[in-house]
Amino acid sequence: MEKMIRILLLFILTSCVCGTFVVKVAQTSYQTEENNNITLEWTFTTKTDSSSSSLNIFCQLLTDLNVLVLYHVHKGVEASESQNGQFKGRVQVDKDALREGRIRLHVSRLRTDDSGLCVCKVLTDDGWISDRCRLNVTAAVDQPEPQKPAERSQAEILEKVWIYVGLTAGFLSVCAGLFFVFRPYFTKCTDKIKKQP
Repeated sequence: MEKMIRILLLFILTSCVCGTFVVKVAQTSYQTEENNNITLEWTFTTKTDSSSSSLNIFCQLLTDLNVLVLYHVHKGVEASESQNGQFKGRVQVDKDALREGRIRLHVSRLRTDDSGLCVCKVLTDDGWISDRCRLNVTAAVDQPEPQKPAERSQAEILEKVWIYVGLTAGFLSVCAGLFFVFRPYFTKCTDKIKKQP
């Protein structure tokens, strides 16, 4: 806690930005739905001769109610103990990008209470500077479930089977009846054909 207070005081009291030291956010606003993942990105100028132990990064989420620590590097070492519990296991940093002067925070499983102003402050031997972006996480819209064909009950299926059985029996009965009605006609025709020389 004392370390964090010292760093905050250092940020507040240091007002000198020397040379061309710059921190720039990649986007000023991010919009997404809850349960999605997002990458927040800032770039800062680095000098090849500066050591990583002079690098201090302090990224916070400012909401209406709280100031929450997203990510913290103190003298080149990640200070995960200062990260707010709301983000434990949900914020990852791209360490390769960090060496190149890019802060890339991958925030996963976003929640609506992750909405707010994200401020990232960078302090080096050259001074300190910050930039910010707005993160707006909205509630996920319930997707309508695809229409499933209505499942038929066993009684409905049996009813249909009996209808088909009844129709088939009726059709066969009509055929048999017609056969018996026209049988004499067929037998007369076949007798005439046999009697012809």
